[in-house]
Amino acid sequence: MSKTLTYKPAKSSRRQVVREESNFFPVTEFFAGSGLVTEALKDLFSVVWANGICERKAKVYQANHGTTHFLTGPIQQVRGIDLPEAVMSWASFPCQDLSLAGNIVGIKSARSGLVWEWLRVLDECPVLPPVLVAENVIGLISAHGGDNYLQLHNALCQRGYSVGAIVLDAVNWVPQSRPRVFVLAVSTQFEIPARLQSAEPRWCHPDAILNVAGKCQDWIWWNLPKPFPRKKGLSDILERDAPVDLPDRRDNLFEMIPPSRRKELFSAAMSGPSVFPGYRRTRNGKQVLELRFDNVAGCLRTPEGGSSRQVVVIRDEKGMLNTRLLTVRETARLMGAPDSYQIPGSYNDGYKAMGDAVAVPVVKWLARHLLDPLCRIATNKEVYRAQVQ
Repeated sequence: MSKTLTYKPAKSSRRQVVREESNFFPVTEFFAGSGLVTEALKDLFSVVWANGICERKAKVYQANHGTTHFLTGPIQQVRGIDLPEAVMSWASFPCQDLSLAGNIVGIKSARSGLVWEWLRVLDECPVLPPVLVAENVIGLISAHGGDNYLQLHNALCQRGYSVGAIVLDAVNWVPQSRPRVFVLAVSTQFEIPARLQSAEPRWCHPDAILNVAGKCQDWIWWNLPKPFPRKKGLSDILERDAPVDLPDRRDNLFEMIPPSRRKELFSAAMSGPSVFPGYRRTRNGKQVLELRFDNVAGCLRTPEGGSSRQVVVIRDEKGMLNTRLLTVRETARLMGAPDSYQIPGSYNDGYKAMGDAVAVPVVKWLARHLLDPLCRIATNKEVYRAQVQ
């Protein structure tokens, strides 16, 4: 039988960057960006320390969650001894070297390789958090035969964790296609109840997960319930009063739609849907506008170039088709952020803050059904509260 331990924050005289709220399980968040993970966790957890390097995204984070616990700067300068203790640590580490849209140079490369800095910081902490979460793109498990994931999985096992990964697509909660990998690790000191794990793959374990699971030690098939069917489509979250493109711009975009798809667009617009999102792509040396017809937005990206910003074709109340970019508020809604979420800065700042984030309802579902129960197992919450009050 596994030994059951109670999490007890050690007394320390070292200086800590920490927020005042301590009512929920304390969390440290690395690569925190614009704060959507903190937003999603706030009903069950308290992010007591967060870090990010992008000053523009940091302004979004601090506008919504305060400044006292956020450290802006490179993770290489973070030392574990300076962090407040936590029951859970979350890392949405950079995806550029793992993205299927990039060069997939791997998890040991300059940007995605910063995940090893996260583990280095945790190694320096006097007490390792009993629960860890790492989030990234599908390339983490699918590229190079799953080798990138195996390296991370083995590193977590070597630190005394049992580990499993799941894939959650934001489209189950919001009208945006956005599959992401969530790696959950729990200290082997704690016994995981049968209700939180499965003897076999579930709906959140696609083929890419199956391909790597058999190669892993201490693998956990996490048992996560399926969400309820999504009720809203892209047409339900649009800002209908947002200005549209001038005719010349609109016509230029229409010319980028292949003739067969243009015909499909006109037919679909007459029969039902009122919004058609798309991205500009280069195909056979020619720029085209590739549209979707399922009332779901494509995966948001950071707006490094014009083609990375999503266009929508909209049918107005008079039956006319117009074009424009998604607004910043629409990108926030596609990420599940409330309309009260503040997004300071320029259009590109806001688009980047949302396009390079984690969808709020996905994290909420994960927190409610797995992370909170796991933290309750790893710590007696009432004892913990008595000790910090």
